[in-house]
Amino acid sequence: LKRMEKMWKEKIASLQAEADTFITKIETMKIERKKRSATLQRKLFEQFQILNARGETKDLCRIFAQTIQKFPPAGAGECAAPKLLQYAYKHQLKPIAMAEFWWGDSPKAEIRHHGYYYPACKGKCEPILKHMLQGLEVEENPLLKKHYHEIPLGIVYEDNYLVVVNKPAGMLSVPGKGEIDSVYQHIKTLYPDATGPLIVHRLDMATSGVLLIAKNKKVHQHLQAQFKNRMIKKRYIALLDGKIPSKEGTITLPLRMNPLDRPRQIVDHEHGKTAITLYRVLNEQEGRTLIAFHPLTGRTHQLRVHAAHPEGLHCPIRGDELYGRKADRLYLHAESLEFVHPITKKIIFVEKKSNF
Repeated sequence: LKRMEKMWKEKIASLQAEADTFITKIETMKIERKKRSATLQRKLFEQFQILNARGETKDLCRIFAQTIQKFPPAGAGECAAPKLLQYAYKHQLKPIAMAEFWWGDSPKAEIRHHGYYYPACKGKCEPILKHMLQGLEVEENPLLKKHYHEIPLGIVYEDNYLVVVNKPAGMLSVPGKGEIDSVYQHIKTLYPDATGPLIVHRLDMATSGVLLIAKNKKVHQHLQAQFKNRMIKKRYIALLDGKIPSKEGTITLPLRMNPLDRPRQIVDHEHGKTAITLYRVLNEQEGRTLIAFHPLTGRTHQLRVHAAHPEGLHCPIRGDELYGRKADRLYLHAESLEFVHPITKKIIFVEKKSNF
């Protein structure tokens, strides 16, 4: 047996050495192919001479040199909007208005509804359109305007250690780009002596409802630990565009960021983070569904994606510009929170009913 084992070990070692030679050659060829592919891709991107309304020309490599990725992603310049604008400029036509809508079935990962309008993607088209729209009279980006909300930041609950506010739709939780109003700025003004990060959790800018704020760092850490350990009970109310077959259930679709179209989230069963939502239908009328969501996790856009995705409820929240269609607002409201008070250890339940 020992002689046989020795013989086979020698045989395997000899064959492995031969296999390693081929593996090394294959890896070398892969590296070479990658280099050649990158060189060819650069040459192709340099052939994309992109015009703008002033008649100025830049190739894709120059346009994307100013971005975070520094190099054009695959498929850059192949979308409809840049091609239509390029045609217009080359034929001395002046674009007046343009919008893109999705035609056909949705891809598996992304959320697209037939006939719905969607903005250009941020990863591929945004840098190109930033160049192409120069020289055209375009509307100012509403997100960069100064926003002064006349609606006061309503206090739902308050004591010496924490405060719960009713965030209006359209207000950021924390400061972002531009000079848009935020809950954080309001709280700093209302409570100048408060310390620590203040904002315990966040709501999307378009989402209204109860938001928890800590007045000192210790309370903030305690409340954040409750969120991390899924001890805090949350209830959201939403109005869906359409009807769903089941009256209640659980949605478990893992989510991750779409790096080419931030802040849009996509469903990814291999690399996505766990996202769990419980739901219960409250009412149905005129082709719409009023629903209660109880998220067990807190992923970005979790409720919006779980509502709109074909593997979820396949009914986007009304007014969801990213995953559905635009309306006067996003009909999603954080209605209630239940948590353990960090100091008194009592159960605190706060609620603010939606107006839809």
